[in-house]
Amino acid sequence: MTDSPYQYFDVEVLRTERLTPAMIRVTFGGADLSRMASGGRDQRIKIFLPHPGQDAPVMPDTGSGDAADWYAAWCALDPSVRGIMRTYTTRELRRDPDELVVDFAVHCANPSPADGPATSWARTARPGTRIGVLAPVDEENAAYDFRPPQDSDWLLLTADESALPAVAAILETLPSGLPTRVWIEVHDLADRQPLPTKADAEIHWLTREGATADAVRGSVLPEGTPYAWIAGESATVKAVRRHLVGERGFDRKRVSFSGYWRKNTTTDELIDRGENP
Repeated sequence: MTDSPYQYFDVEVLRTERLTPAMIRVTFGGADLSRMASGGRDQRIKIFLPHPGQDAPVMPDTGSGDAADWYAAWCALDPSVRGIMRTYTTRELRRDPDELVVDFAVHCANPSPADGPATSWARTARPGTRIGVLAPVDEENAAYDFRPPQDSDWLLLTADESALPAVAAILETLPSGLPTRVWIEVHDLADRQPLPTKADAEIHWLTREGATADAVRGSVLPEGTPYAWIAGESATVKAVRRHLVGERGFDRKRVSFSGYWRKNTTTDELIDRGENP
């Protein structure tokens, strides 16, 4: 283990691909990517985007690149110039060559006044565009949640478009025949994407925001010991967890949950409140 399990990386866009009307895949390269690690299929990383007019984001001066107290160092920078921070999932970390793949949910095919900084950046990203990334250099780190106990008989996964990259990565790695029930909210059925898996997976696509709790509540679930992974909009995540623990009797220790975003609240507003999003 290093002193810090995380490091700053200077990366640049190698190529982009429109996966669906609402999802853009960006593949990054960088000189130090061989040091980057991923401990789980929902591995969280921080990206730092440049402000308009900047060629690259302004990052804390960390010398060797280690980031033992990265958040305090970033907060100490002038908000008008420091890199714009957002949280994303490592969709894939490739070797030979070393490449980082991140899928960006952009919510609709065309630019909108409601677009946030990351959505606007993803729409215009071109080869050579530089950003900063804070990512683990140790596989075992605190920035992933999908940790099913070995005695799990079946899995339950719920997500919206923000957590779809994590679900896709999770499904790719599940063992053959494992019963898995999946609910995913998208804005439009055109935003569905192939989700290859060896698991015995039933995948349900929903097009009404917040519909997941009702869909799960009305479903017949497998017998046996479950493990649930719930991610997406904060209120929906809480509703699903409340149903599973309170009405279905799931052991709360077997329910991993994470609010990837909060309706009517921006990441910058959370930061201004002193919360680390």
